[in-house]
Amino acid sequence: MSVAMNWSQLTSAKRFRVRANGRISAIDARKPNPSRSEFQIDQDRVIFSSAFRRLGRKTQVHPFAEHDHTHNRLTHSVEVASIGRSLGNRVGEQLRKEGRLPAGIHPTDLGAIVQVACLAHDLGNPPFGHAGENALREWFVQARARGQFEGFKIAPEELVDLSHYEGNAHSLRTVASLEMHCNQGGMQLTAASLGALVKYPWSSRLADNRWHKFNLYRTELPLYEAVAEELGLPRIGPECWARHPLSYLMEAADDICYALLDLEDAQELELIPLESVTAILGKLLNKREMKRRKGETNRQYLAHLRGQAIGKIIDDVAKTFLKHEKALLRADFDRNDLIAVAREDIRDTIGAAKEFARCHIFPARPKLLTEIASYSCLGALLDLLIPAALATLQREPTHRETLALRLLNTDSPINPKKDSPYLACMKVLDFVGGITDNTAVRICREISGVLSR
Repeated sequence: MSVAMNWSQLTSAKRFRVRANGRISAIDARKPNPSRSEFQIDQDRVIFSSAFRRLGRKTQVHPFAEHDHTHNRLTHSVEVASIGRSLGNRVGEQLRKEGRLPAGIHPTDLGAIVQVACLAHDLGNPPFGHAGENALREWFVQARARGQFEGFKIAPEELVDLSHYEGNAHSLRTVASLEMHCNQGGMQLTAASLGALVKYPWSSRLADNRWHKFNLYRTELPLYEAVAEELGLPRIGPECWARHPLSYLMEAADDICYALLDLEDAQELELIPLESVTAILGKLLNKREMKRRKGETNRQYLAHLRGQAIGKIIDDVAKTFLKHEKALLRADFDRNDLIAVAREDIRDTIGAAKEFARCHIFPARPKLLTEIASYSCLGALLDLLIPAALATLQREPTHRETLALRLLNTDSPINPKKDSPYLACMKVLDFVGGITDNTAVRICREISGVLSR
């Protein structure tokens, strides 16, 4: 890239709204609040959202785990945010020491920006986690194959959106369209926070080509264009931009948590032996650090080891970011993530943890059975709701279709006079992707026709 990004633009606190005519406009800046920065306001908006609360009943790894200490998406997001804040603070402090922080920006502002992104990064995850994503994608692929959308004016790029439900893209959609100011910019977060949240700043058009994951549905594309321009993110192709450098810290925080804490959960559930976890952490910790204190339970011992390991990883990842900062600002960082260029023992520990989880945790029978069931559960919801949503655009819905659409109960119901078939389907996905695991199972059971007293 010929022009490097700069921290003055990358830390922009400008907010945007979407007007009724679709035009994107900046929101006038408020009077500065000495007790709460703009990025702390972003944090509060995410934390107090209904989407954030629902994460408490969404799967992290182990569906419907009855153990009190097992992570769900909410506890995972809070822990990721804690690590992300530490990473951002360390980077910010070093930039301050070197005199490279913009005027009016405090080192902890970088930590706050990363923390917002971490808090919001899983808001778009559907019921049953990644299995739910695959179930929603498969339903639309099969629906397209059997011609269910024929006769409706849905553009090819819109069909790609619908066939590629992506939790990352729905996280952006949740904060930028669905919560608070519905269809008017959503939470209207700062440009910096939105930029740090977007790990894959390209549209679904690229999901069929070079990249499988993406962050930008067509519904949020105009808003993100304005955000990218404000932040000075270079455009590297059609509907494709360079990543905000702080998104790499958000990604690293997420990697650290799910790599190490998945092991802790699995040991808590007695799916794996304690020795398997300590062998992996032993790649990073020395004998003194690995020593077990007298009277420690397995839980206390693992928490002690995990704390030391995370502290070391945070220290190195922050240094790694600063080492590669120029490449990140030029958008020519040639690795997928920061862990890939971290210290060797850290790479080995994170890599070993992920590989062990793939081989010994993810194939656990209770998890597999729930993931298989997610296809029929979410499929049943889409079988009911998508035909009803499309029918209401063409004619008076039947009584059954009317009842089905009442299930949506959203702030933005389907409008037969204004909504396109694409937008009607997206609103169904907003509902199905937004509900919790428990609600999905309950609704699926209730619409099956099996009535209980």
